[in-house]
Amino acid sequence: MSKELAFYVNFHVKEEFVKKWKRAAREVIDHMPEEDTFILCYMHQDAQEPNKFTLYERWSEPSMEAFIENQLNAKEYRKKYEKILPEMLETPRTFSVLNTLQEWRRK
Repeated sequence: MSKELAFYVNFHVKEEFVKKWKRAAREVIDHMPEEDTFILCYMHQDAQEPNKFTLYERWSEPSMEAFIENQLNAKEYRKKYEKILPEMLETPRTFSVLNTLQEWRRK
């Protein structure tokens, strides 16, 4: 099994901030591939509630605590986003760490 850290980040964005949030989130995500431990990120928008978003992220970090220390709280490009994020959200973002049970890949 993979030792990668995988998690969802859920956002309930205020309707009037959807465009601003998308722009700000993409600015951060555009920098993430520069990080040595970055693997991938997907941004999803809820089909029924267009102001709800989920990021699916995978990193080569040993734990969520390490990710927070090494990425979330340590990178200069995240600081502006972290500062403006609370005003754009209906509720605080949530993180859900995933445990890989099994993996299938196309042959």
